[in-house]
Amino acid sequence: MAKFKRYNYSQSVLVPVSLEKQLMPGTLEFAIHKLVETYMDLSVFDDKYHNDQTGRSTYDPKILLKVILLAYSRGLISSRKIEQACRENIIFMALACGQYPDHSTIAAFVSSMKGQILPLFRDVLLVCEEQKLLGGTFFALDGCKLPSNASKEWSGKISDLKRKKDKIERKVQRLLNEQIETDNSKSNEPPDQSNYEKQIEKLKQQAERIENWLNQNGPRIGANGKEIQSNITDNESAKMHTSHGTIQGYNGQALVDKKHQDILHAETFGSGQDHGHLDPMIDGAKKNIQAIGQSQDYFKDKILTADTNYHSHNNIEKCIKEEVDAFIPDLKFRRRDPRFATQERYQPKKEEFFKLEDFKHDQAKDQYICPNGQPLKLNVKKAVRDRIIYRRYVSNVETCQACAVKGRCIRRKNGKRKNLIVPIGYTKDNYSKAMAEKVDSVIGRRIYPQRIAIVEPVFANIRTHKQLNRFTLRGKIKVNIQWMLYCIIHNMCKIARYATV
Repeated sequence: MAKFKRYNYSQSVLVPVSLEKQLMPGTLEFAIHKLVETYMDLSVFDDKYHNDQTGRSTYDPKILLKVILLAYSRGLISSRKIEQACRENIIFMALACGQYPDHSTIAAFVSSMKGQILPLFRDVLLVCEEQKLLGGTFFALDGCKLPSNASKEWSGKISDLKRKKDKIERKVQRLLNEQIETDNSKSNEPPDQSNYEKQIEKLKQQAERIENWLNQNGPRIGANGKEIQSNITDNESAKMHTSHGTIQGYNGQALVDKKHQDILHAETFGSGQDHGHLDPMIDGAKKNIQAIGQSQDYFKDKILTADTNYHSHNNIEKCIKEEVDAFIPDLKFRRRDPRFATQERYQPKKEEFFKLEDFKHDQAKDQYICPNGQPLKLNVKKAVRDRIIYRRYVSNVETCQACAVKGRCIRRKNGKRKNLIVPIGYTKDNYSKAMAEKVDSVIGRRIYPQRIAIVEPVFANIRTHKQLNRFTLRGKIKVNIQWMLYCIIHNMCKIARYATV
């Protein structure tokens, strides 16, 4: 008969564990421990606690911060999973020094860091600067759109939400009528009312929730002064279009240094359009840099790259004012780049619209002749739009309606005639044209492509390696805390990897 080693689960084993020895030098947990203990000023939390004379002792913010940062680095974002790790994982036990903070304590600590998160971020950034991890010459700005803890099904303008409430109330009334008809039927079998009652109760709660929200909130106004969609669950989040479809979420922005991809400033916005984010991101980065002892002119003559979503007159004007050497291309920059001349061969063939070159100019009569031989007469001699000076020529309505090639000429679906816009010049403050020429230059085509290798790996690290696939908190303040905590641990990883001491 085979012999096996004997085992007995009832036996006791004394295992001596040194918590400090579990934090091995060279590991991320060791870096977190040393940075929090030595370099980060957690006295910013002192004003939150008032138990110096009476009350129970609370968990030290250092313990909670270490545990949360390590958890985020390992893809643990749920406070319950972090609590479980503190009881089961020896590394978490070592960082928590044998303490077991519960999930409600962890969640409350993260949510209440509004006034402390920025100083903590700057403490880590100061270490990056002292360790010479910041190049300080080349920066890239971009955003990462992530779903929030809110459903896009509860989004809409005020009128949409009122219609949704009325629709739910009509459905409740219909179910009640069906229930009454069932009660009055002469069937011998007793009807099952439980399903009706559950549906009716659920719908009533939804209608009441919408009504309460409408009574407490007004229309949400966008940057253009018009009403935009609100959200009942998290009204500071927004619907955003991404490569993965439409989400209800936030746009996490990051300004990244080229040398080791350290983040200089991070902030979340409840808007999917990036063109309004460059201004606050530059201002925020300047404040962070000054807070760690650098001069106000830190970004002067330094290179900044951002994608086409940031291309606007105001953003370029901001860069000129700050004396930043910016490279922000317009939407058509690839069409002008000979390196992308063959990209259209991979796209499905579509019927092309007529271009300005297809219209012939009759100088004697100052009119244009369309490809079908019909004239377009001068309508506006000189006008300015988007700092471009142009003339406008229009065709005859009856002629266009009967034209066989109208579909290739009039772009608007319900357009009645052709409006031909002919650029004749630019205003002196046309920064967009100057930026386009800058990006199209030899230097621009060498510098701008480096953007993707600077900032995109940062988002890949946060989303894929650290598994931040959605925000779990609600409200811009709390979501911003969560985003900055992930950016802090990202910078800590760089310190653990590249720091010399």
